[in-house]
Amino acid sequence: MFARISTYKTSPDTVREAPTDDIIARVLQLPGCKGIYYLKGKETNKALSITLWDAEEALVATRQDATKIREETSQADKTQIVSVEEFEVTAENLKQ
Repeated sequence: MFARISTYKTSPDTVREAPTDDIIARVLQLPGCKGIYYLKGKETNKALSITLWDAEEALVATRQDATKIREETSQADKTQIVSVEEFEVTAENLKQ
């Protein structure tokens, strides 16, 4: 599994604290996407999105579409994209 982590700078002008259902649906419809997390800093002007991908090929193949969604969302929500990084998930364990 692979992950793409995007870091955003928020401000008092930021419109939303989480992506809309439409944005989430667009991301989840990308081939190979397994899920999305969105994290907002409690005492910082920072937010993260983490998308999970079933294979590196899916991560690579969706870069352009993911960039478009990220840029549209950032502009609409008045956030600034600080960085986008890609990682291999080397361990996973969610308690049920």
